[in-house]
Amino acid sequence: MTRRSADQQVAPPAIAAGTVSDVLLSADFLETLPDAIVAVDGKGAILQVNSQVEELFGYSRSQLIGKRIEILVPERFRGEHTAHRDGFASHPKTRRMGAGLELYGRRRNGSEFPVEISLSPVSIDGGMIVLSAIRDVTDRKRIEQELRRAHEELTQRTAEQIGEYRTRLASIIDSSEDAILTKTLDGTITSWNRGAERIYGYTAEEVIGKNIRMLVPDDRPDEIPEILRKVARGERIEHYESVRVTKDGRRLNVSISVSPLRDANSEILGASAIARDITEQRRAEDQLRQGQKMEAIGRLAGGVAHDFNNVLGIINACAEFLRDRIDPASEPATYVENIKKATDRAASLTRQLLAFSRRQVVKPLILDLNDRLKDITKLLRPLMGDDVEILVVPRSDSAIVEADPGQLDQIVMNLAVNARDAMPKGGRFILETDTVEFDEHFAEQHRPLKPGKYVMLAVSDSGTGMDKATLSRIFEPFFTTKEPGKGTGLGLSTVYGIAQQSGGHIWVYSEPGRGTTFKVYLPSAAHKITSSPSPEAEAIVPKRLAKILLVEDDEVMRSLTRKVLQEQGYSVIEANNGKSALEWAEANPGQIDLLLTDVVMPSVSGPELAERLSRSHPGLKVVYMSGYTGELMEASERLKHGILLEKPFTRTALLNTLHQTLG
Repeated sequence: MTRRSADQQVAPPAIAAGTVSDVLLSADFLETLPDAIVAVDGKGAILQVNSQVEELFGYSRSQLIGKRIEILVPERFRGEHTAHRDGFASHPKTRRMGAGLELYGRRRNGSEFPVEISLSPVSIDGGMIVLSAIRDVTDRKRIEQELRRAHEELTQRTAEQIGEYRTRLASIIDSSEDAILTKTLDGTITSWNRGAERIYGYTAEEVIGKNIRMLVPDDRPDEIPEILRKVARGERIEHYESVRVTKDGRRLNVSISVSPLRDANSEILGASAIARDITEQRRAEDQLRQGQKMEAIGRLAGGVAHDFNNVLGIINACAEFLRDRIDPASEPATYVENIKKATDRAASLTRQLLAFSRRQVVKPLILDLNDRLKDITKLLRPLMGDDVEILVVPRSDSAIVEADPGQLDQIVMNLAVNARDAMPKGGRFILETDTVEFDEHFAEQHRPLKPGKYVMLAVSDSGTGMDKATLSRIFEPFFTTKEPGKGTGLGLSTVYGIAQQSGGHIWVYSEPGRGTTFKVYLPSAAHKITSSPSPEAEAIVPKRLAKILLVEDDEVMRSLTRKVLQEQGYSVIEANNGKSALEWAEANPGQIDLLLTDVVMPSVSGPELAERLSRSHPGLKVVYMSGYTGELMEASERLKHGILLEKPFTRTALLNTLHQTLG
């Protein structure tokens, strides 16, 4: 089908079972979003809310569901709100048309407060759902009023009064969760509040006197000059969405409002800016839209396969009638046989489409995946060729699943075909199995995965790998990077569909030139053939004041890992790549107890980083993190300085590994 890239993790869309609307209207999904979220239908009826809505408006979920959205809007603003919603619903193709609407909300007790609302459409069967992300902007409005009042009153105050007023104003500004800063018309930063420090990572001392361009990515060179030109003309910029870069290299989605700053004579001296981090909101929207796309493709694929099967049935029946009525030794009999073979090949394609759309009829059995792989391996050797080494590595005595044996064969064979294409000069093809248990914390961070026991099937190759653009599309039916006529583009979509149909999940790790690992997780069925053992208690890891250098180029992965470590009392230093880690170590020659690093990173890899740091930090402990399996990494990386922790890992696995490594 296609080849695959990054020691990054590519998860399937957040749709494991049911439709997009099932997932969207689950309280669990809405709780992952940072703002108060209200889901309404096209007529304005509330379908679901999250707990932030309950806290913000004072209603319980049961009091809101089924009511009209106007219950949360002051009566004098209901006409304006309805006009916004109706206009938005009539333009479903306009993404986030409702971003940054400033209206008022009404609490259950009748009090009113200013809100900012972003609207996002979600197409479902028979209509559309609109997600309303609501944020209380009372503090921001208060600060804006204070700033305007300051401009009006400063000219009428004494020097002492001005000093006192500025002190009070600075205290108000510092209390804001948003980033508030000022700059001159050439972009030089002149003030920086604590919200800006929290969002961007820089202290005021680090940025005041420097140009605001330091926060802007290199791919947006004209953005700041254009904003400053508008400010110089006296224009205000409201809720402008852009991207900014933090001190540690992370890219943030932000909503920015910029206003002119004037002196006593109303001359424009510079600009004040208020920025809000909306990264999590945008990430959730993108995940939902990807799920929508995959569901829509699945429906289309299933519909096409169903209709096409009807056509194939007619062709096949006619071919059989002809075959029975002509001489088997005649020339026409050859043509009839060719028709039969062609219909069989077409039927195979429709079966793959149905697997992707989760409509294929399955006959699940309780079986041991380890035993199944022994039989499949016999088929793999002639497929892979003599120049490919095939390894089967069972990490547990048994791997019991409830699945269709034929579908398991399809998973392995489709991935094997891709691996063979990715290794034109030979290499290693590795099948690994293991049993794992995902806890509540892990499942919460990897929705829609549910906590419980799973059987992992890891399929790895040492081939060419994939880039990010290819990775983003690998599960789409008919997407292929092969030459015309050399691939159907259905191999990986079939694997994806089977995993979903079996109640499982699939992740991919890849990078150009580094090979690929697919990890398929299927629910364990061991409890169906034997009494369930008592669950293992989560390991208790003693808190200790060890200093850990965490190096991970995936910002979400790095953030989650840092949080787990800090909760256990570890002191954590973060770096987004090996080069940054070396620069930090050089500038801070103090002791590091342990290096926790990704393996595959740009410029300086994890093993190279460990080797260089061990020279200046004798006795440094090292734990590597990688989505690639240990069997594959041993062939391509030098992991002599530490041990490997495979992604995705649970909090317990991470903490136990660190505790054991630290001794």
